[in-house]
Amino acid sequence: MIPTAHIEVKEKGIIAKTILMPGDPLRAKFIADTFLENVVKFNNVRNMFGYTGTYKGKKISVMASGMGMASIGIYSYELFKFYDVENIIRIGSCGAYTKDLNLYDVIIVDEAWSESSFAKVQNGYDKDIIAASPELNKKLEEISKDLGVEIHKARIHSSDIFYRENFEEFKNIYQNQGCVAVEMESFALFHNANVLGKKAACLLTVSDNLVTHEATTSEERQEAFTKMMEIALGMAE
Repeated sequence: MIPTAHIEVKEKGIIAKTILMPGDPLRAKFIADTFLENVVKFNNVRNMFGYTGTYKGKKISVMASGMGMASIGIYSYELFKFYDVENIIRIGSCGAYTKDLNLYDVIIVDEAWSESSFAKVQNGYDKDIIAASPELNKKLEEISKDLGVEIHKARIHSSDIFYRENFEEFKNIYQNQGCVAVEMESFALFHNANVLGKKAACLLTVSDNLVTHEATTSEERQEAFTKMMEIALGMAE
């Protein structure tokens, strides 16, 4: 099934074994333009841009996932299943559930907790916690240490809802589930990796804090999360 319904590449090998997945297509473009050499753009479908290039002489790809579990669920499944991708590292933004996290802090996701039905509908998995790949996380921690970047390793909340009517519910999720921040994709990504025998990880940068109400701008979220990007790019093979 190549090309797939959402990725126009017609042959294997163009996409690297390891791919970084920001949500925003413009963030994918920024990474390709700023950090990669010998860049080839491999996807334009739905403006979900994908690029392959080299970072310090090693091959790596970057492609946007879109927002939410439904979107990353499609793209990560197709990359794993049909394009022989072995490792997907989500690089995204998150909202902090605790005042102990500051803007621009970097989190390596240990586990994703979610109320989502994504995994149950996809293959009957009925648990609400899915772990990232320990192997990928170990490598990411080693890279962050070499770069001198302080990281937090923690459980996060993967939510289907951005605009929750009961805004204060995040306090209960923090207290009862131990989730330090919220994003919208990791649970589905980790599930797809487990289903298909692949590996997945997630790096997040704190873009806003629900306790202190501090926040970054959309431009900063697109271009200023370079610490997280450089850690992830160190996974190039």
